[in-house]
Formats: sequence, C-alpha cells, structure tokens
Amino acid sequence: MSAADLPTSQSPDISPAAVLRFLDALEAAPGVDPHSLMILRHGRVAVEGWWAPYARDHRTLMYSLTKSFTSTAAAFAVAEGLLRLDDPVVSYFPEFEAEITDPGSRSILVRHLLSMASGHSGEQWGEATTRDPDEPVRGFLLGGPDREPGSVFAYNQPCTYTVGAIIQRASGQRLLDYLRPRLFDPLGIGDLAWRMRPTGRDLGHTGLHATTEAVAKLGQLYLQRGVWNGERLLSEEWVEQATSLQTDNSGRGEGPDWEQGYGYQFWISRHGFRGDGAYGQYCLVLPEQDAVVVLTSETVDMQALLGLVWEHLLPGFASDEGDPGELEKRLAGLALEPCPGGAAAGGGGFVCVAQDGPVAEIRGSQCPDGSGDWLLTLTERAAEDVVGIEYGGFPRGPITLRLAPGCGWRTSAPGKLPTAVSGGWTDPATLRFDVLFLETPHRMFVTCGLAPGSESGTVEARFVSDWLASAPLSTRRAPLPSAAAG
Repeated sequence: MSAADLPTSQSPDISPAAVLRFLDALEAAPGVDPHSLMILRHGRVAVEGWWAPYARDHRTLMYSLTKSFTSTAAAFAVAEGLLRLDDPVVSYFPEFEAEITDPGSRSILVRHLLSMASGHSGEQWGEATTRDPDEPVRGFLLGGPDREPGSVFAYNQPCTYTVGAIIQRASGQRLLDYLRPRLFDPLGIGDLAWRMRPTGRDLGHTGLHATTEAVAKLGQLYLQRGVWNGERLLSEEWVEQATSLQTDNSGRGEGPDWEQGYGYQFWISRHGFRGDGAYGQYCLVLPEQDAVVVLTSETVDMQALLGLVWEHLLPGFASDEGDPGELEKRLAGLALEPCPGGAAAGGGGFVCVAQDGPVAEIRGSQCPDGSGDWLLTLTERAAEDVVGIEYGGFPRGPITLRLAPGCGWRTSAPGKLPTAVSGGWTDPATLRFDVLFLETPHRMFVTCGLAPGSESGTVEARFVSDWLASAPLSTRRAPLPSAAAG
C-alpha cells in the first residue's frame, strides 16, 4: 500500500446499487448534512466523494474521533516504556501527590482512563476545569470517583485528556509532534492541526482537524492489525485490546451502537468497531468485510446515521449489483443544496441587529463592481472563551462574507475564514442565507428582516448543531500552521 496515497480499486469492491441506495437515503434523511464518504475495501479506495462545497483537502474538526488518535499515541508510548497501563495516574504527577488524598483517585490506573472506567458516574470536564482552570488533570484528580475505578463506564473527557497529558509530559512533545514520525509520516498523512491549551499541550480528547483520507488511513492501520507497508507500527496485542471490549456499557439507553462495549478510546459497534466524533464524524472498521467506512457530516442523530450504513452499505459488501459508471457519475456530482433566494429589487445597504444568538449585527451593501453580489459584515456577539483553550492566534472581530444571491455556494478567498455562503432575498424585505464553516461540521442559518420602507431591521442567527465549546466565530477553523507546529 502506498504510504503517500491510498491506492484506488479498479472496481468498486462493493455493490454500486447498494452505495446509490445509501446516498439516496442519506440525502433524504431529515437533519443530516453529509460532507464526505470514503470506503476502503481490501486496502484500496472503493468509493469516495465530497458534497460540494466540501472538498478533499478540507481538514475538518473531528471532535471525539480525536480520542482514537490519542489512543494510538498511547500505543507508541507503551511500546517505548513511557507509559504503563497498570501505573496509578497520580504517579505521573508527583507534584499533586500530597494533595490527592482520595483513595479512589489514587487508585485510578492508566488503563482505567483509556477504557473510560475511572469510577466516575458521569462527565467531569466542567468540574475539573472549575477546580483548576490551569491544570485540568489536577482538577480531575481532586474530584474523587463515585465508584471503584474499573467498575463502571462513563464517557468522561478528562480521562482522555489526562492520557494525552501524560504522553506529552513523558515525551516532551505535543501529541501532534510525537505522532508525526511514528504515525503520520509512515501513513503518508500530511498537514493536520490540533487545538491546544496555552501551555502548549494538545487537547487529547478533541480538537484534531484532519482530512477524510487521514481518518481512513488510521482505520486501515487498525484493520491490518497494526501493520503498514509490511512494517509493524503497532503491536498486535495493543490493537486487540484497544478494539475489543474493556468496559461494559450496556443498558445505558443511548442506542444499540453505544451499548456494545468500549475498548481503549474505540467504541465496539454492532458490526466491527469505530472511532467517532460529535455530529457524525465516523471511522467504521469492519474486519468481517475487510473494509473501512469514513463519514463526515453534521447530524444530531448519530444512531440513525449508523443505521443507514448497516441497512444499505453492509449488504453491499456481499454483492456486485449495479452499474459502476452510474455510481461514479453520482459521486462526481455530490453537492449540498444551496439556500434559496434571489437578487434584491433595490441596491441600498442595510443594518440589522439581533437580540441574542452568535451574531450581534449584520451590515449589508451591494458590491460596487456591478456583479449583484452582496458584502455582509457580521459583528459577532462577544463569546466567553473556553477556559484554557488556545485558538491559534486568529484575529477577533467582524467577519465579511460575499454572497452571490441565487448562484449557489460561494467559498471564501484563500487566507480568510474558510466558509461557504449561499442564499438571497426571499422577498424585498427578507434576506436569508446559510454559512458553512468548512473546517468544522457546523452550519449557521441567518435571516435578516427589514422594517417596511427602511434600511434597518433585525437578524436571527443560529447554528444547526450546538458548538461544543463557546468561541468567537472568527476562530471556528483549524489552527494556523504556526500554532499547529507549536
């Protein structure tokens, strides 16, 4: 297998008809914005497509799919003697040992962190950062678990964050830099970005911005039991443990694919295992089918999205039904529907203000070049920064978008906040447009309503899915290369 690029299969290696049915169901599903799809079969790319304006080179925020990359960093750290699964977590932070007196906290082992079994009954990130905004590990350990570590599953961000903190402390490097020669370079994974704290520590539990292909390569490495190009990168023992049940999570009422068990930062699915991130970022590894399926999207119903994969794609691995040419044509034409709207009757400018939401004010004016485009300047409402998150050095302040009414998606110029905008005037007093933040899963709906005969009015703006960390609009992108390089 090529280390630079995944090879492409000469045939789909999956039923074209099954993939077409999946695409039909995906695009018809309410509340789903598909962004990309990649299917690997027998180590080759069988199917790939991006819904324009999303594209192959976009690095998207993977949210908790980041955890599977942190797990892989732990695999290397264990192999190099930097990390031991049965060590107490507090032993890696001797400066906290005197004040961490709770017996439960002192008995949390590294393997408990990796398997989300720290003994806490629920999410602890808010409590940890409240106790110690500067060092969440200390804040986490100061809050003793409710149960014996290893006895109960709870999806808990400080568990993964602490694993990442230990690796970065032991190696003297950011996770991004630690993984570069060990994982990213051997797999031919190019530019990535990872959000970090002001201390220079990457957020092990979230914050990785990666391409669809980068995620597919990680899945393929685990499918191949840790071997790449004939070279063993991960021990087979690690792959087995990481991708098999370490903690029982049944009976939680969160959907069948969230109750099959948890490994080391991988979920066990009804079929195979997976890494996943909020709002539909999936790396599905299917050993029985010798396949990897990667999806990026925006949806709040992640179980329904998985259900479409099991219903339509899974049977397709056992069939060659359908016309490959028809599928190829469909994949080449994938695109998100633009927001409808037309040109304005007049050419005057306007100012609209909001009572709440992420946007405080929008000023609009037609471009002087006669194109009919509108320049929209969004003044964002002041957002509270998430405690201790580094945004990559982006300037704060107004965002200017260029809207071509009724002409589909217009992407931002290079160097600007990566967005795509579509929409237009639905009547002489109403401007409606959508904004895609192309390096994240998120879409924002915006409606400006002018008072009759006036150039002023109100604006309503909302995100389709909640941003999981409060932040200024101007920072909703991958960190700058200089920040990503540390």
